[in-house]
Amino acid sequence: MKTILKLFVAVGILFHTAFAQVGWSVDPAHTNARFAVKHLGLAMIDGEFTSLEGSVDAKTADNFEGAKVNFSIDANSINTRVEARDTHLKSDDFFNVEKFPKLTFKNGVLKKGTNGQFTLIGDLTIRDITKQVSFEVTQNNGIITDPWGMTRAGFTAKTTINRLDYNVSYNDILPSGIPAVAANVDIIVNVEVVKN
Repeated sequence: MKTILKLFVAVGILFHTAFAQVGWSVDPAHTNARFAVKHLGLAMIDGEFTSLEGSVDAKTADNFEGAKVNFSIDANSINTRVEARDTHLKSDDFFNVEKFPKLTFKNGVLKKGTNGQFTLIGDLTIRDITKQVSFEVTQNNGIITDPWGMTRAGFTAKTTINRLDYNVSYNDILPSGIPAVAANVDIIVNVEVVKN
């Protein structure tokens, strides 16, 4: 009987070890979600969201392949350094932050490439639309221990989306036929995560 009990305990420990996750939290002080879009067909206008949170659950403490990624961004924290433009972006022409206060990225999975490169595929929700998107991700400088003894990793994720696919539908057209605000939006997320 004791042998059987020991066997069950050993199997339980192995099972827990095999499926344990290593949690990492996004450090909001060292993370930013940036975007850029062409204005009048002439120049790229950029901005960022200054309030966000997120988590990464990895299979091991030293490898992010297969890690699960989730993010939440406060839409009201949009900042393009021009107050009138920020107010317009918060309106129903763009994000309608009153009705849709969060932008989310859920069910993301990091798929390993080569030389610190990953592909991150998950569900991006803007306003009331959710679509699967793919980010190109670079892990920056591996995993380190900072001067205060915390374990950190850093990533840069990039993608381009069509804002019209997400009902961000402001669409003034110039007499030349060029949109005042382009449909395609470049997104760059710079992330530092800290091991829990």
